[in-house]
Amino acid sequence: MAFEMSRLGGRALNRDAGGHGNEDDVEREYDRLRDLARAEADKRNDCFRRSRQAYEDGDGAGAKELSNQGKRHDATMDDYNRQASEFIFRENNAAGRNEADVIDLHGQFVEEAERILEQRIRADQAAGQHHLHAIVGKGNHSDGHVQKLKPKVEELCREMGLNYRTEENAGRIFINLQGGEPQGPQEVPVYHGGQGGQSGYPGAPHSGQQQHGGQHHGGHQQQQDQQQDEVEEMVKKHLPRLLKKLEKHCCVVM
Repeated sequence: MAFEMSRLGGRALNRDAGGHGNEDDVEREYDRLRDLARAEADKRNDCFRRSRQAYEDGDGAGAKELSNQGKRHDATMDDYNRQASEFIFRENNAAGRNEADVIDLHGQFVEEAERILEQRIRADQAAGQHHLHAIVGKGNHSDGHVQKLKPKVEELCREMGLNYRTEENAGRIFINLQGGEPQGPQEVPVYHGGQGGQSGYPGAPHSGQQQHGGQHHGGHQQQQDQQQDEVEEMVKKHLPRLLKKLEKHCCVVM
């Protein structure tokens, strides 16, 4: 899988958490792995470009070989990105750096962060945990100061039916893992997860739409009740005759 070359902030290591004496070494190792991945991506793209050219020139065998080379570079790129993701995740979430209910996603590409967070959420839910604080960054070190991970984390919460809110620290999101309301200052916007159309997050239907849906539901219920009355009337009408037939042809199953 080719990852988007976009990650949280300009620094991979969350130095605000403390607990590290070799921050520069960690950053250098992380950058080394990401640079190797980018180099493989460049080689992959070159192979695919040359493969297309060979195909257009009528060299089918050459095009296939170059395509296979590109796929190998793509696999190597994924491996370096995986190593970088796992390395920086261990460093940012090492014992003593965060509380047990915190997950730090610094240094992760968007796709990596989504996968890691979903795995953590499911594991915590299975363990009976009630909440999780996800560090997604404020965007201070990213291009245009745009928060890259926060929209994806919020989208994941909605898809999983989880309630969440932005904390007082705008770079953190509180996620309720048990379906209740997030606890905290009421002035912080609260969003509700679940299927599309549920109230509480952008894009929810207006009250008028909800009332229209309720009227439709009421009409549907009335139709169901009418059908049930018709069935009961048919049963009362034909049941005595059916019972007489059964008395003539009964059998006992032991």
